[in-house]
Amino acid sequence: MNVAEAVVTRRSIRAFTEQTVDLETMRRVLEAARMAPSGCNYQPWEATVLTGAPLKALQDVLLASKPDDPLEYDFSAPGQVDKYKQRLSTLGAQMYGAMAIGRQDVDQRELFSRQNLTSFGAPVLLLSHFPKLMKEPQWSDVGMWLQTIMLLLRDEGLDSCPQEWMGIYGRTIKTHLGLSDDTMLFCGIAIGYRDPDAAVNNFERERVPLDEQVRFLGF
Repeated sequence: MNVAEAVVTRRSIRAFTEQTVDLETMRRVLEAARMAPSGCNYQPWEATVLTGAPLKALQDVLLASKPDDPLEYDFSAPGQVDKYKQRLSTLGAQMYGAMAIGRQDVDQRELFSRQNLTSFGAPVLLLSHFPKLMKEPQWSDVGMWLQTIMLLLRDEGLDSCPQEWMGIYGRTIKTHLGLSDDTMLFCGIAIGYRDPDAAVNNFERERVPLDEQVRFLGF
């Protein structure tokens, strides 16, 4: 698989098979991802990767817990602006529509949303964290590292789903993992093999036109 194929075939997978992922594959991916861009070579990213019994133990804790109050960071603020709110609404309509869950079906929507806590059945969960002293440029570096991981996973025939949702339970997760409160629990990445027949993995994704986001000058 070349880079372009990895980019266009990567999507957020929300239904996984039970096929396990071996340690050697994960080490190979994360070893290569170390070469992701890093301003000033700070390499701010850190992670904890769980599978099997340790993953199940964390999920049991999350299922019995409430979200942080207050949250340690807010990823939903752009949703207050109309054009970004519309993009979110479009995604929701496409995703829930694929699963035949109506807008008024609050219980089914809540049930599906809570599947975030078990990473949609993925056999591996990578939890991304870093020291709180890291600022916006380093958050950007962590994002590039995570994207590198997700593309390398595609090269291995694996799939993923980035989960900012895990940040909603940041303090609970840090306590469970024994991480210092000086650490920012950023997000999770659910990792495994996609269920090719699940409707939630097959709806048409929408992106805004290139010229709406990018200007070309001097060409």
